[in-house]
Amino acid sequence: MLTNSIPKALVAINDIPLLELIIRRLMRFGIKDIIINVHYMAAQIELFLEKNNNFGINIVISDEKEKVLETGGGLKKAQHFFDDRQPFLLCNTDILCDIDIHELQKEHLKNNAIATLAVQDRKTSRYFLFNEKMELCGWKNIKADEIKAARENESGLEMLAFSSFQILEPRIFDYLPKNKEVFSNVDFFLKVAETEIIKAYVHNANWLDVGTPENILQAELFLKRIDF
Repeated sequence: MLTNSIPKALVAINDIPLLELIIRRLMRFGIKDIIINVHYMAAQIELFLEKNNNFGINIVISDEKEKVLETGGGLKKAQHFFDDRQPFLLCNTDILCDIDIHELQKEHLKNNAIATLAVQDRKTSRYFLFNEKMELCGWKNIKADEIKAARENESGLEMLAFSSFQILEPRIFDYLPKNKEVFSNVDFFLKVAETEIIKAYVHNANWLDVGTPENILQAELFLKRIDF
């Protein structure tokens, strides 16, 4: 296993660590302030960033060495970073996607939503469910035959796969559970969607999950054929 000796974020694709690929991709869109949550072999990630002088931008570490907080808990722990009250991008290091972040941002700014989720019409086992206005109404796990509803009395919902890129308004922190430290963003978003608008941004960008070892070779070919 590659990750027996290094954290997943430092697994190299064509000799470039995933974390570096993502950082440089974000920098291409003018992003100069990044916060990275770390847990497994966190010291290696910190050393990697130090050796690269944080790639010349402002990079802050959110320390989860003691406990993995999942996607929602990680967001909650890092909320102090967003006290400028400006919308911000949230993404994963184990997803390669040549999505146009500027277009995602434009869509978010014009839709007056508390969050905008990048989604695609692609096959997966778990889907977000949207109504005809592209507002989040639920979530479905095909394999487990499980449905979670954010809004009742909605029908004809479209199933779209989440691409792990999203833009959030800082006021979303007002909905964070007070008594939970570890929780997922899926449950959190569904709770927010009961009273707020969370919109879909449907894109046709290239997308690949490199969270599994068998996808590493696929990722090498993926990067050779796209402008990343």
